[in-house]
Amino acid sequence: MAPDDASGYDLPLRPRRLRRTENIRRMARETRLSTDNLIAPLFVMAGENDREEVSSMPGTHRHTIDRLVDKATTLHDLGLPAVALFPALPDSLKTPDAAHALAPDHLYPNAVRALKDAVPELMVITDTALDPYNSDGHDGIVRDGAIDNDATIDVMRRMAVLHAEAGADIVAPSDMMDGRVGRLRAALDDAGHTDTALLSYTAKYSSSYYGPFRDALDSAPKHDAPPDHDIPETKDTYQMDPANGEEAVRELMLDLEEGADMVMVKPALPYLDVIHRVKQHSDVPVAAYNVSGEYAMITAAAQNGWLDRRACAMEALTGIRRAGADVILTYFAEDAAHWLHD
Repeated sequence: MAPDDASGYDLPLRPRRLRRTENIRRMARETRLSTDNLIAPLFVMAGENDREEVSSMPGTHRHTIDRLVDKATTLHDLGLPAVALFPALPDSLKTPDAAHALAPDHLYPNAVRALKDAVPELMVITDTALDPYNSDGHDGIVRDGAIDNDATIDVMRRMAVLHAEAGADIVAPSDMMDGRVGRLRAALDDAGHTDTALLSYTAKYSSSYYGPFRDALDSAPKHDAPPDHDIPETKDTYQMDPANGEEAVRELMLDLEEGADMVMVKPALPYLDVIHRVKQHSDVPVAAYNVSGEYAMITAAAQNGWLDRRACAMEALTGIRRAGADVILTYFAEDAAHWLHD
């Protein structure tokens, strides 16, 4: 038989049979993405009837509470089950002890109350890291040039109760302090909030992909401290080393023992292998955070005409799901919900 004559090849196994048409590809598809898998991060700021675009995250805004409620209503109508809320506070309210985090009637708990009053079915996830309130820009309290693990948790325990009292459905500690899941669980239970769930940022890496988020909240470590106040230049002593994968499994085991209801890997795209490892070892739902830098790269490339924004965003979200994430926090959430409905 001539080499270029393929008519007689005996190929009983032809995988392309299941790629031949759109409908057969749909039938054979292994990974499904729906609005059930999407959580929208939202930024809230003081004021009325206003929003500000985050310059490094085109299409993403800080909202005043009234505009935040409008946005949340839209997301709920699109079928999203939850939003994750983050506060943007002025420097005048930030102090080294993050005291404003415990004010009972400030922007953040008021935003939670407004969301639950307007859209009670929409789940509200709150964050207990201290960086939005800390004038040092760290997730924890700085003492003697280092992050004080236990002093940080003491503040976070009270924050968690404050958030639950305001109506938060899920409290999500994103700080990476040791032992915080167990102590927050105990604080919530002691205060009668046994139904408030804990979503732990189990494997939060010290990543270079957080820049636009820190722009949104002005929450990067500060380098202009007075001479008698030494501030760590990075978050490397509490967020995880990007080179480590097995460490994520160890953190997972600790969080599960301490009572985490859900666990998270952050960022998502550079850590798909970690998402997979965590999923293989977890008996609770696994979340992944498609972070601000991942969003900004795709969006900026699309604005330059180098990529198709919709196609690349949906491919990225599908890849995160394929790696094992049950839910994805993503700034593409609203657009993805529209695309999924098309």
